[in-house]
Amino acid sequence: VQLQASGGGLVHPGGSLRLSCVASGISLNRYGIGWFRQAPGKGREGVSCMSSTDDRTYYQGSVQGRFTSSRDNAKNMAYLQMNNLQPEDTAVYYCAAAFDLGCAGNWPYSYFNFWGQGTKVTVSS
Repeated sequence: VQLQASGGGLVHPGGSLRLSCVASGISLNRYGIGWFRQAPGKGREGVSCMSSTDDRTYYQGSVQGRFTSSRDNAKNMAYLQMNNLQPEDTAVYYCAAAFDLGCAGNWPYSYFNFWGQGTKVTVSS
């Protein structure tokens, strides 16, 4: 099983990026998808959680309205569209998958079985 995240880069404040996560060895349609990030010197935090058991997607409060998580089951991929990026969004972003997950108000990283390698996002002027 492998998850591979990509799409990070350097962007100015107010800019946008779309992160992608491609899976091999599992069918993502049966997995909840989590996006996490880890800023320099800080712990890993959940950004979004997209259920596999229903249509719910949850977002961390600081990204609500700016980030959108989606999936394309036919391509076995997940995405994180990030708009109006701010310097505080600078971090390494990870995608993760958890079998048969119904997301709720929080999504500890311990729920997730499989992790991508991370892609770095830098927001700077």
